[in-house]
Amino acid sequence: MPPNGDSEPSLTETEREALHDAQLGIEHVFRAYGDLLACHHRTGHAMEKFERAESLLREAGHDEFANVLRDELLPAGAVEDAWTYELVEAFREGFVDEMEAFESALRADLADGRYHVTERDQQRRWRRRARSDDWGE
Repeated sequence: MPPNGDSEPSLTETEREALHDAQLGIEHVFRAYGDLLACHHRTGHAMEKFERAESLLREAGHDEFANVLRDELLPAGAVEDAWTYELVEAFREGFVDEMEAFESALRADLADGRYHVTERDQQRRWRRRARSDDWGE
């Protein structure tokens, strides 16, 4: 029995594999979102350095370079005209939310909403074959 005492849903091997792949898929989507957040933060820190460079260039008498930073590069988007925060929002509100809703609906239909069905089954099997009875089964 699973840790909560409920019986596991009855799934075919193909259903179990499909559910497992979908659950791994959503975990990778979350990781991709985290990577995009990291890119957003790193880009922000880079832009702060360029903003400081603008001031230092102006102070050193290099107004042409300072003006390029101020007028062209700093206000520009990272991808076409979009700033990274806009990319983060679009990714989250579109792709992440849609994939998460799909995975959640699939899990609700096939596994009564339970997460990690494959891992729970593996845990039970490994604990059954263990020499110790200390696993509470």
